[in-house]
Amino acid sequence: MLTSPYGTWPSPIDAALAAAHDGRPEWVGFVGDEVWWTEPRPAEDGRRALVRRTAEGTEETVLPAPWNVRNRVVEYGGCPWAGAVDAGRPLIVFTHFADQRMYRYEPGGEPRPLTPLSPVGAGLRWAGPHLDLARGEVWCALEEFTGDGPGDVRRVLAAVPLDGSAAEDRSAVRELTDGRHRFVTGPRLSPDGCRAAWLAWDHPRMPWEGTELRVGEIGVDGTLHTVHTVAGGPREAIAQAEWSADGDLLYTSDRSGWWNLYRDGTPLCPREEEFAGPLWRPGLRWFAPLESGLIAVVHGKGSTVLGILDTESGETVDAAGPWTEFAPTLAAHGGRVVAVGAGPRTAYEVVELDTVTGRARAIGARHRDAVDPAYYPEPRHRTFTGPDGREVHAHVYPPHHPARTAPDGEAPPYVVWAHGGPTDRVPLVLDLAIAYFTSRGIGVAEVNYGGSAGYGRAYRERLREQWGVVDVEDCAAVARALAEEGTADPDRLAIRGGSAGGWTAAASLTTTDVYACGTIVYPILDLAAWGPGDTHDFESRYLESLIGPFAEVPDRYAERSPTSHADRLTVPFLLLQGLDDVICPPAQCERFLARIAGRGVPHAYLTFAGEGHGFRRAETMVRAMEAELSLYAQVFGLDVPGVPRLELHP
Repeated sequence: MLTSPYGTWPSPIDAALAAAHDGRPEWVGFVGDEVWWTEPRPAEDGRRALVRRTAEGTEETVLPAPWNVRNRVVEYGGCPWAGAVDAGRPLIVFTHFADQRMYRYEPGGEPRPLTPLSPVGAGLRWAGPHLDLARGEVWCALEEFTGDGPGDVRRVLAAVPLDGSAAEDRSAVRELTDGRHRFVTGPRLSPDGCRAAWLAWDHPRMPWEGTELRVGEIGVDGTLHTVHTVAGGPREAIAQAEWSADGDLLYTSDRSGWWNLYRDGTPLCPREEEFAGPLWRPGLRWFAPLESGLIAVVHGKGSTVLGILDTESGETVDAAGPWTEFAPTLAAHGGRVVAVGAGPRTAYEVVELDTVTGRARAIGARHRDAVDPAYYPEPRHRTFTGPDGREVHAHVYPPHHPARTAPDGEAPPYVVWAHGGPTDRVPLVLDLAIAYFTSRGIGVAEVNYGGSAGYGRAYRERLREQWGVVDVEDCAAVARALAEEGTADPDRLAIRGGSAGGWTAAASLTTTDVYACGTIVYPILDLAAWGPGDTHDFESRYLESLIGPFAEVPDRYAERSPTSHADRLTVPFLLLQGLDDVICPPAQCERFLARIAGRGVPHAYLTFAGEGHGFRRAETMVRAMEAELSLYAQVFGLDVPGVPRLELHP
């Protein structure tokens, strides 16, 4: 074991390797007996590929580049594909990111458009498709822009003909609902095809604050009638709805303070744990009913596991394996369940559970060690004490190297990571972007601050009208605790975050003296300029719960905004921004930089053409990671060879 200072250890995990393994498989489903899913391809211009696992067990990419199976519904994108077996062959419908059209595809042929191009940019968007072969249609959610503004939009359920007759004719698309609700998810059709269920909500609520579960009867002419609300409301969030094999309506509601499962209004497994999460993207699935009457569930408090729920006893049996975290994507076929799972030493992979044998195994996007796993971090979950004695959950990743140790008495630098959302949660899984730092001797602490999902509604609502306060305090509490116990060097602490996490990072740098530097990624920085007309429609009223109604508390918007306090910023920082970001536009960064101009604060501002909200291209991620490491090396006084020097400008 060699001795060298923290932050200077040599590592085989470079930025290119971490970027190549960024992202995870999503949107799993069955097409007959085959398992299909989408997965990221950072090296292919950041597209998402559609992948199938054939009956022979081989794995193949279905569509070549540049086909990109992804949509822009609510800008974050919803479920982009569906499939069925028609006349013995797979029939797939999917949305293509470049033009947002829906396409029909049969293996061996070429994709054919089913929907027209929009006269307003990419303003016809489709998500949550359901193939209705009997009617020759695709039922889905339609998001249609009617003007150039982000709020010029309507959303309805729609039926798209499978024969391609709507490819050049918008009027051939049947609208199934009247557009009275601002937001809708794709419909779920009952097994007999006679009823449809979907979720709906309206401004100013976000879907984790209050939604309605709507049900309608389907007439012989294929129209919806007798539409009514069966659950939900302003203070009850329904996250998912499905039909059981025998026609019962299943859904997850947080009416008890926790997202639990219900069957026609009756709780199936009342527990103080979550069986769902925030609906950031329409089509997320935390449960899937089986033909046997059992239900596959992703559940837990904090971390999530895959289990099988017996609806009669209310008991769950969880799958065994290395996976300690499962993503909100599930599908079931017969006695088979597919999900996407990961663990501290296993990246996300497609997992199949045989409910008859109880065996779980990875069948797709299998984790393979790109380097010696001895370089992987060894994280642990910890609960810290924040202000007023409140619990703060965090994952701590100490520096770790199989052949290096630091000199006696030296405490390592640490970077506090604030997740986005802010109504979201960071999982404890293998992430080579974290290992990129920990294997060099820089610790990482990911904080699930108050307001995070996974710990019940009361924990989520700690951030209500307290954004920029509770999140900042909780991150600082973790950083100070690590320093006070000797785990971290108090003089070498940094904070970083993207999106809402970028807000927390910037707010932390302008309101506390805890950190020596920070990395701010596609952030929100000026609350008064992040609302209706300034950002996308989905989150345009989000601040009413996070901060308060602007008309009632206008001073609070200024008081909380990092842009208002740019004069307090004295430490170096790195600002990273995608130029195509419509959620947190570059104007946010530009206003912030204008406020610090001429003040002599060392900083760098890197922009990336072609990138939106969340970096997807390998070259972008490499540049961003190397720049971030260079920032810490300069501020913390580290010798990090092989990393381009980031130019910091006063």
